[in-house]
Amino acid sequence: EALATTPGPILVTATAGTTDAGLIDPIHRIADLCDRYGADLHIDAAYGGLLALSPRHRDKLAGLGRAHSITIDLHKLGWQPVAAGLLAVPDTTLLTPLAHQADYLNATDDTEAGLPDLLGRSLRTTRRPDALKIATTLRALGRDGLTALIDRTIDTAHHLARLLDAHPGFELHAPPTISTVLFRPTHADDDHLATLRRTLLHEGRAVLGRTHADGRLWLKATLLNPHTTAEDLDSLISLLEGTHR
Repeated sequence: EALATTPGPILVTATAGTTDAGLIDPIHRIADLCDRYGADLHIDAAYGGLLALSPRHRDKLAGLGRAHSITIDLHKLGWQPVAAGLLAVPDTTLLTPLAHQADYLNATDDTEAGLPDLLGRSLRTTRRPDALKIATTLRALGRDGLTALIDRTIDTAHHLARLLDAHPGFELHAPPTISTVLFRPTHADDDHLATLRRTLLHEGRAVLGRTHADGRLWLKATLLNPHTTAEDLDSLISLLEGTHR
């Protein structure tokens, strides 16, 4: 009886590709709970959403189609400008709130006279026309072209992870889920690790991220350039070896 009278959740947000490690939530299990309690499911797929294009990797997003809304950040694995994000919904009637009228933006007589109605075209009315760049990329590369770049980038990240895992001077946190590799020098403490990262950054030699996991600080290499080569990775490891000594 208590459960019957207690208001249930309205919205649940899952993540498909965390910023720190690229981890993906168990979407089907979360969607089952949303169905059980009558909540909408939103999936933040900013990082991992375009894995859906890849036959090799789309199984990581199993259940994505059960979401009521999805966000995708195309400046990551879509190679678009930073503002080129997408909000996807299964039914366009869910976008009805975008048609809300505001006199200072879309006065009825102006719209009837042919002036552009900006309010219904974007969540941000002053947004740049990044949709044109997305469309151009899709026309130029197609699904297969983008998939090839995504697969190549993920392969490169796994190659880096294997190199680090086999190297006695480094500790790998875990195999990458997408293209983010967390690692640290074997005998470095957190203070030394932070100093190492800043040194490489200030000297213009490498740009590595940082994050905390399992109570320790880790270096973060987020591979997003599909043209990164095995030689580039060897150079990075050599650079880290030399700086760490």
